[in-house]
Amino acid sequence: MRHRTKSEKFSRSYSQRRALVKSLLQALVISERIKTTESKAKALRSAADKLITWGKKDTLHYRRLAFSYLQDHNLVKKLFDDIAPRFKDITGGYTRVLAMGFRKGDAAKMSILELTKTDVTKKVREQKENISEDRIKEQETESKKVAVERKAKKISENVKKVFKRKPKEEKNIKGKIKAEKEPKKK
Repeated sequence: MRHRTKSEKFSRSYSQRRALVKSLLQALVISERIKTTESKAKALRSAADKLITWGKKDTLHYRRLAFSYLQDHNLVKKLFDDIAPRFKDITGGYTRVLAMGFRKGDAAKMSILELTKTDVTKKVREQKENISEDRIKEQETESKKVAVERKAKKISENVKKVFKRKPKEEKNIKGKIKAEKEPKKK
């Protein structure tokens, strides 16, 4: 019977499995969303939830436990200062597994493991602000270009009108001069 066996072995030894879990947890803390096989994502869920629970408690002991998994002080700081405070109101369900389909090479089921409360809204806001600033700059440059083009068109039209008028006016002036010089015949 398989009582109380939660994890799969992934065809690896204990030390390799532990290293795999550590590296996936590091990637999850860094990017807050990772793409992996379904079985790895499901096995990683419990470890990630445990890390976030430690992050919510925020004591030296739990920081040291988190460091034993993450192996990087910057990641521990990010976990305790940025990620864990997002989940202070809820008691579980910090991650979700989304099915993606099958991998082309070996047809393994692929999934996305992500945090449920991501900081995406902040990122999206920043991207929108950057995009809107860029669009405003583009529109300003386009409006300046359009204004310059309109001025150039008006100037060219005026120049054309002036050049068109001169010969006609000269003819009229010449005609008037001739008419004035010659007496009117009845």
